[in-house]
Amino acid sequence: MRGVVLPGRRTVAFRDVPDPVPGPGQVVLGVRASGLCGSELRIIYRREPGQDTPYRDGVIAGHEPAGEVLTVGAGVRSVREGDRVAVYHIAGCGQCVECRAGWQVACESPNRSAYGYHRDGGHAPYLLAEESSLVPIPEPLSYADGALASCGLGTAYQGVLRTGLSARDRVLVVGLGPLGLGVALLACALDAQVVAVDTNPGRRDLAATALECRAYAAGEGIAELLDEETGGHGFEVAFDCTGSAEGRSLTLYAARRRARVVFLGEGGEFSFAPSPLLIHKEISLLGSWVCNIASLNGLFEFLARSGVAAEKIVTHSFAQEDAERAYRMFDEGRTGKVILK
Repeated sequence: MRGVVLPGRRTVAFRDVPDPVPGPGQVVLGVRASGLCGSELRIIYRREPGQDTPYRDGVIAGHEPAGEVLTVGAGVRSVREGDRVAVYHIAGCGQCVECRAGWQVACESPNRSAYGYHRDGGHAPYLLAEESSLVPIPEPLSYADGALASCGLGTAYQGVLRTGLSARDRVLVVGLGPLGLGVALLACALDAQVVAVDTNPGRRDLAATALECRAYAAGEGIAELLDEETGGHGFEVAFDCTGSAEGRSLTLYAARRRARVVFLGEGGEFSFAPSPLLIHKEISLLGSWVCNIASLNGLFEFLARSGVAAEKIVTHSFAQEDAERAYRMFDEGRTGKVILK
């Protein structure tokens, strides 16, 4: 089979490898959707020669896959041929405290491996996956829904869970990349009043039309607009999905007294005056990093029960052979979610 690899310096290549064969406790999936993730851009796609990253050169990319079970290895009991599944993006050791709690992403073993980073991922026709990584996709969800949930939307869901967000809350989402769109999607599904901020007009339009939330341009005057939006009271819940100092500062400024603020966007540095922005307002400041595998099950149940289609934040789908164009477009920062099919 032929898979997509990411050599760095904003390039895409293809690699021919033998079709996978499952060993004990493993399955082979026919990949039906594989998402592009912002962490791939930051860590792999844009990396320069000599830059230290967790990516192993030549590994097939794609850590947000969903597909159909084609063959199962010895001892596999939880799935069978024809099942539709998403793949949790980390294969842990299964024995450490974090794995036993469902947090494979924080696995303490040196044998921990991430799909698309340390072992072949979903940007190929077939994927060899561990049974322990699989989460069934319930009807009526699509393969694209499953791919989105396996990392990016799961990250959004975990952040939402940590706030206890409800319809009583006014919610601010700063940054409308795929992560921010996912937060807005879920907050709207919970009937919260959602206001979003982004620099890109296309992403603001997507949030306004697909999610029906109010969206403002970032930059000069935004703090005053948000004050006006809330009558000067601020937001009960605020998410930074940018990883920028400006975005993080805005969430703290716009948060109501005793609000919950979540930093989801990675990278960057940030310093602020804690007394006026945090201590005196008695803010609960939370950091949240992806989800555990149990939360992924919960997310699928919520999407299926509520009728929310995660796929509505997908703006572009490409065939695998068009992966170079897909990554180039995604890197421009103007799309919603992008997937390979």
